[in-house]
Parts: sequence; structure tokens; C-alpha cells
Amino acid sequence: MNRVVSIVFIISSVILFSCKQKEVPPTPPVPVDLYTVKTQHVLYYDEYPATTEALSQVDLHAEVQGYITGIFFTEGTQVKKGQKLYEIDRRLYQQSYDAAQANLRVTQSAQVQAQQDADRYEYLNENNAVAKQTLDHAVIALQTAKDQVKAAEEAVKTAATNLTYSVINAPFDGTIGFSQVKLGNLVTVGQTVLNTISTVDPMAVDFLINEKQLSRFEDIQQGKKIVDSLFTILLPNNSLYPYTGKISVIDRAVDPQTGTIRIRLVFPNSDNYLRAGMSCVLRVHNQDAAPQLVIPGKAVVEQMGEYFVFVAKDTVLASKDTTKANTDTAAATPKLRAFEQKIQLGQTIGPNVIVKGGINAGDQIIVDGIQTLHDGSPVAVSKKHPAQNSNGSDSTKQNNPQDSNAKKSQ
Repeated sequence: MNRVVSIVFIISSVILFSCKQKEVPPTPPVPVDLYTVKTQHVLYYDEYPATTEALSQVDLHAEVQGYITGIFFTEGTQVKKGQKLYEIDRRLYQQSYDAAQANLRVTQSAQVQAQQDADRYEYLNENNAVAKQTLDHAVIALQTAKDQVKAAEEAVKTAATNLTYSVINAPFDGTIGFSQVKLGNLVTVGQTVLNTISTVDPMAVDFLINEKQLSRFEDIQQGKKIVDSLFTILLPNNSLYPYTGKISVIDRAVDPQTGTIRIRLVFPNSDNYLRAGMSCVLRVHNQDAAPQLVIPGKAVVEQMGEYFVFVAKDTVLASKDTTKANTDTAAATPKLRAFEQKIQLGQTIGPNVIVKGGINAGDQIIVDGIQTLHDGSPVAVSKKHPAQNSNGSDSTKQNNPQDSNAKKSQ
């Protein structure tokens, strides 16, 4: 009997101890590196995607119909205003012009004869030697002859214009592209595009800005803000174009659907580096002289299009150790905890970013070890050296090694 009681006691004890809930050990602090936010003067560029455009560009169309009988240029080269480019079969138009000239001479002769008859009958009428009706007919014939001369003169002008249109000349100095027709091709009036000519110097660069930035660029256009090397461009190979630009045109209206407005700059292009239709990056020199908040870019966390940093703050937490006898006098100890803070980002400058709002100078943000953090996580400064504030030119300047070669546009 005693043996049965002992077994029951042992089993009950095992069940009792197994049902006792184990205490969850506290989460150990995450080792992190901290960065103290400070304001500093920075040099950077606002960048905009841009496209080069020719200030003048025209498609060459045929004004008369016929077959191409001559091409007098090299594709992709510079042409001068008035230079002969194409010739359309001139024979028919030359014949039409010659026929119109001949018809003009005939009508002019008829006018001379009609004038002589009218003068003669006018003299006879003054002496009552001819019927009044004959004089009237002579005057009408003279007027008809004059009208025929005018019609013949207009026909000569039309024939001369068509003959002129059979030769296509360059309308201005520029670069001519690939020919769209070859020798022997038939061209149709107003339909066939022969080629395209565009100006190259200066070259326009178009880009879009948000309507909120419009006043800034209007001040620049009016000369209220003057900064050296204000507008520069990066070419598709990421090299810096060696000339600076200036504002030429600000579009008349804002696009109500996108809230943007187009601005056109002009850049010198005497070396023909820029070609119409190129994609480039326009850099606008920062004009904000006030110090900026600059933090390492690796400290920023993106969540659904919004940006956050973890700010480390001291908190005081009471100990919950109830196993000690002095529970009424539990120690209150300071702890570092990470709190998620939404920020507004500005320009990226190398490995750093400018912060426009959300944190203040003096805040301590976490730059390493943020992968495992959440709002309220306990943290501890790691034993390795914490991140230092970046005061050197590498973090506060967005330099290009070719900037020193940039020349001011004349």
C-alpha cells in the first residue's frame, strides 16, 4: 500500500512540475552602431532626366512630283544654307517654263496690236471718221489683251516656281541625316520625306520640373540668383559635358495631369558633341546655403514608399525580478531602445543622404544592425568603433573629376 502511495506521489509531482510555466528569458539587446546627427554645409546637384533637342529642325518634302535625278551631299555632314541637296527631274518643268515664256511673248504681241488698233480708232473717232461701235470693240479687245498678258505672266511665275522646286536646297545651316530616297525614286508632293535637317549650335536641353519648383527657376531666369556653373549635363557615358548652359524658355503652362512644366536650356555645341535626341542628366547646382542634416544612406529603411530611421533613446525600465526579496525596491536602470521614425529624404550625395524633416540635430540614429530591429527593440552600442560624422569632402560634396574642366558658356 505504501508503495502505491509513493508511485502516485511521484507521478503527481512530475505532472505538477511539468505544468509549471517557464519564464521567457528577456530579449538580449541588439549590438548596433550609432551616428549623431549634425548639420553641415553641403555641395550637391539636383539631377533631372533631360533630352537634347535641336532649336530648329525641318523635314524636307518634295513640292513637285518626279523622279530623283541628283543627290549632292554626304549623309550626316554639315550643310550650309542654300546648298543644293536634291534634284527632281527638271525636263518637264523646264519645258513648261519655256512654253509659258513663249505664250507670254504671244500675248504681249497681241496687246501691242490691240493697243495700236485702239489708238487708231480713237483718233478716227475724234474726227467722226469711224463708227462708235468699232471704237468700243477696239477698247474691249485692248483690255482683253492686257488681261491675257497678266495671265501669261502668272503662268510664267508658276512654271518658274515649279522649276525652282525641282531643286531642293538647305533652308539653314545644320546637320543633314540619312537620305530617305535614292536616285531614281519617285517622290510625291507633300507625302515623301526626303531627309531631315537640324541645327547643332547651340543645342537645346529640355527637362521637366515639378510646379512647386517653378519660382526657383523663374528667379534664375530673371537673374535674381547667380551661381557659377549652375547648369551642367552628364552625357550618356556619364562624362561631364565641358560647357555650361543657361535658361532659354520656360513653357507657357503647367501640365494639369502631371503637375510638371517643361524648361529649355541652351548649351554651346561648336564641337558637335551633342546630337538631337540624346538622353542625358541635367545637374542644377545647389543654391541652398543653409546647413543641411546629412546621414549615412545605410541608416535609411524603406517601407512601402516611405522612409524611416531607427532613433536610439534612453528609457528607464523597472526590473520585474520577483524572485528577489526586495521587490518593493526594484532597481530602475536606463536602457537604450530603438524607435522607428519617419523622415523626409532630400538629395543623395554619394553614400549619404540629406534629410529634410523627421529628425533633428543631436539625435542618435542606428546605422548598423538595423536588419533585426523593430520599434522598441532594446539595443546596445557594439564594441567596435561607432560610425563617425562625415565632415570630409567625400561625404558632403557631390564632385565629378571633370568638373574642373567645365567652361562657362559665352
